[in-house]
Amino acid sequence: MISQKKYQALFMLFGLISSAILPGCKDNVDLPDQPLENYVNVYMPQGINGPVTANLKVKENLVQTVVFGADYGGYGYPDADVPVSFAVDNSLVATYNGANKTSYQVLPSGAYTLSATSSVIPKGKLATAPLKVSFKTTGTGAITAFTTYLLPITVSCPTVKVRESLKTVYYIVTALPDLADYPNFDRSKFSIVDFSSQEANGEGPNNGRAVFVLDGVNTTFWHSQWQNGTASPPHYLTVDMGELKTFHGLSFLTRQTNDNGKPNEVNLKLSTDNVTWTDYGILNLANTQNLQSVFFPSGFNKQARYFKVTINSSYGSNVTHLAELYAF
Repeated sequence: MISQKKYQALFMLFGLISSAILPGCKDNVDLPDQPLENYVNVYMPQGINGPVTANLKVKENLVQTVVFGADYGGYGYPDADVPVSFAVDNSLVATYNGANKTSYQVLPSGAYTLSATSSVIPKGKLATAPLKVSFKTTGTGAITAFTTYLLPITVSCPTVKVRESLKTVYYIVTALPDLADYPNFDRSKFSIVDFSSQEANGEGPNNGRAVFVLDGVNTTFWHSQWQNGTASPPHYLTVDMGELKTFHGLSFLTRQTNDNGKPNEVNLKLSTDNVTWTDYGILNLANTQNLQSVFFPSGFNKQARYFKVTINSSYGSNVTHLAELYAF
């Protein structure tokens, strides 16, 4: 048995422990009401990882799409259909560019189609059916190849709060052609109508002159003048394709030796009449004997009969040379 004195001591100890532990439970705590609406929201899940990149091909009759839609998030499932609407908000392009130091263009309205601008998150479900944006990369109103666009698609909802951070999905859209889809033009009507210089004698009777870039023989070549005075860059050739063509790019085959002088920086100009010319920029070729086919992005899909190639610099020399020159 526990003596009366020991019992009194234990009772006092229990009282001290109780007073130390229980004060926090003494009073009821009133929590503010938390309506369910504060926990649920509508958002566009495609934007969770940031902008969505869409690299498209430039090809006729090819259906190319990206997906968009809306989800229901937060707590539980909707107990009624949740209507949502979608819209392209091009005013956000400038805001995005300013915030991210980019220079994306607004995608022209004729270059894309939304499969729908409204949908429903069904009762008891968490997402709309997938919707699609279809893109046009050829024909009238198509996306301009090599240009990067920004397409902002925004969701709105009249019955459920929209999560601001995922209200908009930004699609970064670029159409990039494939060289395999652009064979070189038939050159049977091609002719040289102008050149800066040529080596008419020093390379022998079947070499050195400008006409040899169109003869279809890889072992012959045009060479800028070096005998009796060396012609300084820039060096150029002007070619008449014989008829109006839709231009996309050029193919270069350098002299099939290891000599210095392979073209490095080249410039392109196009004309329909050999009088008025448009400059379509500069690009750099590799220091190689292999055939190099290159798009000139700003000259892509332009109408031209004449093209002028200017070689501003060459590898290891002030002279230059080419075995074959094609357009496509």
